[in-house]
Amino acid sequence: MPARTLPTIVQSELQEHRNSKSCYVTLRAKVYDVAPFLDDHPGGGELILEYAGRDMQAIMGDEISHTHSEAAYEVLDDHLVGFLATDQMLDVAVKSQHPPDILPPPPSQRGIDELKSKTKPVFATTGLSSAEDLSRETDTTEDYRQHKFLDLERPLLMQVWNGGFSKDFYLEQVHRPRHYKGGASAPLFGNFLEPLSKTPWWMIPLVWLPPVMYGTIISREGLTSWSDVAMFWLTGLFLWTLVEYGLHRGLFHVDKFLPNNRVGITTHFLLHGIHHYLPMDKLRLVMPPTLFVVLAIPFWKLAHTVFYWNWHAATAAFCGGIFGYICYDLTHYFLHHRTLPSYYRQLKKYHLQHHFADYENGFGVTSRFWDVVFGTELAPPRAAKAA
Repeated sequence: MPARTLPTIVQSELQEHRNSKSCYVTLRAKVYDVAPFLDDHPGGGELILEYAGRDMQAIMGDEISHTHSEAAYEVLDDHLVGFLATDQMLDVAVKSQHPPDILPPPPSQRGIDELKSKTKPVFATTGLSSAEDLSRETDTTEDYRQHKFLDLERPLLMQVWNGGFSKDFYLEQVHRPRHYKGGASAPLFGNFLEPLSKTPWWMIPLVWLPPVMYGTIISREGLTSWSDVAMFWLTGLFLWTLVEYGLHRGLFHVDKFLPNNRVGITTHFLLHGIHHYLPMDKLRLVMPPTLFVVLAIPFWKLAHTVFYWNWHAATAAFCGGIFGYICYDLTHYFLHHRTLPSYYRQLKKYHLQHHFADYENGFGVTSRFWDVVFGTELAPPRAAKAA
């Protein structure tokens, strides 16, 4: 509930708020604007709109029609906007020497301006206002009570699978970052598979640098010189930058084309949704080796398709690309969790803006190059709108 006196609303004003953008209902003397809840109502928003401008006490207490739990009344409390001026209240106020004590007036424009000046602005799509908010601890109990999405204290995977979430609700919630216990990992599987979902950053070079070095060495056997190896290797590195952009934009952020079913939503959550939901999770920032093996196979085929005439040239390109991946994953981790030199500080600001302000742009992690080419570069962050 806002930390200010809520206005008193007369009956005639209720009739001005009977649509999907502003839907006032009452419960005894309290007035609620339930427009934001219409799409989430289990019985459909149309049912609520039928009672717009009317009292909900009878229908909410009707066990034959639909039994409402305590949670339903808690949801209403989140949308309280004022109090109804009943005939009895009006009569008492008219006779009183202190009417404002009975019927508080609506806030003045001066009061509204002061309230806005002291309200921290946030971006509508994420609910955050700055990069610092990414590390602000989430009250797990209050977050679940308010949003009815995922309980961070219970294994997340089966909650997503069994949640029955619509695609729109899922995407709205998963892109509103939470922060769990100082960057710890919230439970995902809740069983013996849990360790497989966690990867420390140093595991990436430890696992992938030796194969890159070996592949680079054997690629020399079919090429005339090390300069040829370097040429194909750097070409593969360049190809990786395009693959990095393509994966991030076309696979991890396939939001608009995401199937509206549990398979699509759960797959999205495992691939990238969990990272936007818990962006400062230290052990789920880099890609587990088992998952990258699956994604590396198409890159192997790409390299051998582009350089079809020479297996060794293709292998050199593949190794350059895998080195690019190593750089990508380490850069991604350090952008979230390390103090960096000047160039990388700018890149850090750019990437964290993708999380706290605009997840629909800014897909480059190691550079902005392909964002510029394809028109998805993040604009300098504008002031967020007041909540």
